[in-house]
Amino acid sequence: MNSQEKQQLRAAKHYVYYPEEGNIPTYLAYGFRPVFLLLAPYMLVTILLWGLVWTGVIRLPFLNDILTWHIYELLFGVLTAGTMAFFTTGLPELFPGMVPLVGRRLWFLLLLWVAGRVSFWTIDYTGLLLTAILNLAMLAWVIWYARDALLDKLQRHASLAYTLLVLFGIEAWFFAAKGGLVATSGFKILKVALGAIVVLILFTLRRVNMEAINGIMEDEEIDDVYIARPPSTNLAVFAVTVFTIVEFFFPNNSTLGWLGLAAGASILGITSDYLLKDESILHLPYVWYLSSIFFMLGIGYGLMGWDLLNPSIDGLNHFRHFVTVGGVGLSYLMIMLIVSQVHTGRILKASISTHLMVLFLLLAAVLRGVIPFFPAYSKGLYFWSSIAWTLPFILYIKTCFRYLWTPRADGIAG
Repeated sequence: MNSQEKQQLRAAKHYVYYPEEGNIPTYLAYGFRPVFLLLAPYMLVTILLWGLVWTGVIRLPFLNDILTWHIYELLFGVLTAGTMAFFTTGLPELFPGMVPLVGRRLWFLLLLWVAGRVSFWTIDYTGLLLTAILNLAMLAWVIWYARDALLDKLQRHASLAYTLLVLFGIEAWFFAAKGGLVATSGFKILKVALGAIVVLILFTLRRVNMEAINGIMEDEEIDDVYIARPPSTNLAVFAVTVFTIVEFFFPNNSTLGWLGLAAGASILGITSDYLLKDESILHLPYVWYLSSIFFMLGIGYGLMGWDLLNPSIDGLNHFRHFVTVGGVGLSYLMIMLIVSQVHTGRILKASISTHLMVLFLLLAAVLRGVIPFFPAYSKGLYFWSSIAWTLPFILYIKTCFRYLWTPRADGIAG
């Protein structure tokens, strides 16, 4: 059996319950397709718009709190699209018998996300309430779709759904704070949101790694099994959670520095899962791609801990960009790359384009994160970091959009 036949056999069991609807356009044939078709261009448009806002070319005061809303959109605006794509694509695989979301229902859900983005950029004119309703409704819908994971008696994938519930609560808390209903800083709430997003990513990567790397190993005829060990992930989740809670309540406590180092070390420890007993997989490009996420997250938390333990350093929020731009950004890119190939009936392959996507995103994180060490070059580092951030998504559009527009290569529905 060749690689293509193996891929088709793996895919067939995932699409047994595909809905029998006629005339479904290809771009609405599965949850990830329209999301990725919009999300990659939106990444580019967002960078352009924020550049115009920060330079004053476009006057959008964002309720007189531009920085907080800038962070909100890069966290929750992208998060809702990413979770929609991941859950509408992954849950029908994790729970056989669950009908995939396609066609008109998928179109309406996508319109809800688009309306949320429009309401965000026009919040000074349409008001906070509309933005809150649309964006919370989007995340609430994803949670409703994930209810099988919540209600699963075996609780096999409940950690994903529970983390989504926590994120919904944090987003509602954020809007309540901005509306004056609770006396909490929106900026502090978004730090809590980042911690929850990192937890969601860690849980998600455990599943993505298992599926993607074992699939590649099978195609490469590597006679071993990759196992993403739950204790490694759970320790990292615990450390990140404790760091996030302590940072919220005791941001100036020196203990937080040690917790940052602990969080960084525990995340880096997950990479030991790539060391298999009988075979080596360290030569596989996607092992390097996926492990880079853990390295960026680990470096980010480690540097934040180091900063907190050294009063002479003032780079905490700069170092946090290793987590956001590097870890979170690369995790979104990896899921987009893997899903766009595997779920369109193609063999997961690395190329010059995928190498460059990862390298440019890592470069963007490094350029943004090292600003405290080179303050005299801060303007240039800001600029080139933004450029490096946009290039991976331009390459993604060039490389993967044709997969999203066309039917599956193996002829299977979706």
